[in-house]
Amino acid sequence: MSTDHMPSVRLPEQFREAFNTGSSAAVEAVYEPDGVFVDGPGNPVTGPDRKRANEKMLALGEPIEVRPRHTYVAGDIALLIVDWSIGEVHGTATDVARRGPDGVWRYVIDNPFGTA
Repeated sequence: MSTDHMPSVRLPEQFREAFNTGSSAAVEAVYEPDGVFVDGPGNPVTGPDRKRANEKMLALGEPIEVRPRHTYVAGDIALLIVDWSIGEVHGTATDVARRGPDGVWRYVIDNPFGTA
C-alpha cells in the first residue's frame, strides 16, 4: 500500500536532528550497517567511505533543513522524496528506507542528489 506523507516514517526529521548535532556517529546511526550513500552521481559508498562522505557534508558547518515531499510505504520499505538544503547547497533526495525488527526506520539507500 502506498501512502503519501505517512506519519510513521520520520526518518528525514531524524536525519536532520542527527546531522545538526554535528556528530558523524549520530548520522551513521540512521543507516543500516550496509546502507549506501550516493556521494555523487554514479558514486555509491558504504562503510567507512559513507562515513567520510557524510563528514564532508557536516564540514560545511551549516545546519541541514529537510522538507519531505513524498513518502510511499510498502510494508517495511519506504521511498522518500525529500527537498533539503545545507546553506547554499541543496537538492532533492530519493531515498529508500527499511523498518527494522526494532521498529526503527533506517536508510538502505541515501541518494541526496536524486536524479542529478
